[in-house]
Amino acid sequence: MGRKFVFHDSRELYFVSFATVNWIDVFTRKLYFEIIVDSLVYCNKNKGLELYAWCIMPSHVHLIISSENNILSDIMRDLKRHTSKALLKAIAENPKESRKEWMLWMFGRAGKRNANNEKFQFWQQSNHPIELSNSKMLKQRLDYLHQNPVEAGLVVLPEHYQYSSAIDYAGGKGVIPIIFAT
Repeated sequence: MGRKFVFHDSRELYFVSFATVNWIDVFTRKLYFEIIVDSLVYCNKNKGLELYAWCIMPSHVHLIISSENNILSDIMRDLKRHTSKALLKAIAENPKESRKEWMLWMFGRAGKRNANNEKFQFWQQSNHPIELSNSKMLKQRLDYLHQNPVEAGLVVLPEHYQYSSAIDYAGGKGVIPIIFAT
């Protein structure tokens, strides 16, 4: 990994994106969204993750994060490890999941092609952290993150998307506590 995509100082703000392998649209059911939401809340309360903005799209997640006392790369590693196991289990055990066999086959195929995995690979390996070193970069990434569901045609207004911090920035209360980025 080049020096461009690493966490240099966890106390700084970073824009992070991570996607499912092959950009599989997993996040189409409330159960799967809740696994990510619960994991972000857990990392906030127990691992020192400071969450400034977030958005869960069908195949990927965007975050603006920092950590005063812990190493962001460790938090991200643990978050992705936990959510991948929990999501694979939820998919396998969901009797209403019509794409179960195909998704598990795709995740299994990706896992076999990557020596870092035992059986399955759920997330692509990189997080592509980008340090938000000035207010212009922060505003651009914040707007991008919140406009993502609008651009995808999921909602008309960013604050209407339940799985995003856009509602917080519009004066409402979202499902995950955030710190406002200024």
